[in-house]
Amino acid sequence: MPTLKDKVIVITGASSGIGKALAEYCARQGLKVVMAARNEEKLNEIAGMMAGEGADVLTVKTDVSVETDCRYLIEQTIDRFGRIDILVNNAGLSMRALFKDVDLAVIRRLMDVNFWGTVYCTKYALPYLLKAGGTVAGIISIAGYIGLPGRTGYSASKYAVRGFLETLRVENMKKGLHVLIAAPGFTASNIRNASLTADGTAQGQSPRDEAEMMTADVVAGKIFKAIRHRRRTLILTFTEGRLTVFLRKFFPAWVDTLAYSHMAKEPDSPFR
Repeated sequence: MPTLKDKVIVITGASSGIGKALAEYCARQGLKVVMAARNEEKLNEIAGMMAGEGADVLTVKTDVSVETDCRYLIEQTIDRFGRIDILVNNAGLSMRALFKDVDLAVIRRLMDVNFWGTVYCTKYALPYLLKAGGTVAGIISIAGYIGLPGRTGYSASKYAVRGFLETLRVENMKKGLHVLIAAPGFTASNIRNASLTADGTAQGQSPRDEAEMMTADVVAGKIFKAIRHRRRTLILTFTEGRLTVFLRKFFPAWVDTLAYSHMAKEPDSPFR
């Protein structure tokens, strides 16, 4: 496969978790990295360390739920590098509450970040990606294939991203655009700490044992290889990922029961 060295990659949600790990991984592989997130101080701290190791990196403060921020991100990338080869829509927000209890503003917030953030960034990057024959990637979740109880807004937003990207792939199938849909499964990252509760406040502490999960660094390496090999989909972990998605095609009611039982085992689960 061709090397990605010197390609320009834009990564949203790059201040922590998978986004941060992917930015660092890509920098080590010789890519020019554009890091976007709301936390400008954290972005600059990470970028400073990467630049100290020889990375060519640009940071852009970006709230992906704001269309003008997403447009500005792409404009700044073009001003600096003159091209975009890869866009990774990684910025994401989760939730943990029953639908009957949740404030609808929480679901709206998740759609704004997870779905509209992907749409906005992709819209403004697309002309440059088409020119480069490049890649647009969406980091979804197993929740984008299976409805997870207590995560209505999260699952809905990830299903929406998957539908959007699958359609984009078909529309551009003769134009050289590569579309990757990556579902990492449960990954040790900040997303559960920042997960919103029924009233929109952050839960602050993960209900899961992060030590048992795949690390963000491992996920980043697998996403990079999937981009390099221009794969259509990447579903990580066997039991909670690929096997579950496969079984749902043939035994949907049984998988629903498994999903309910699995999520109900979480400490302080909102349902039993």
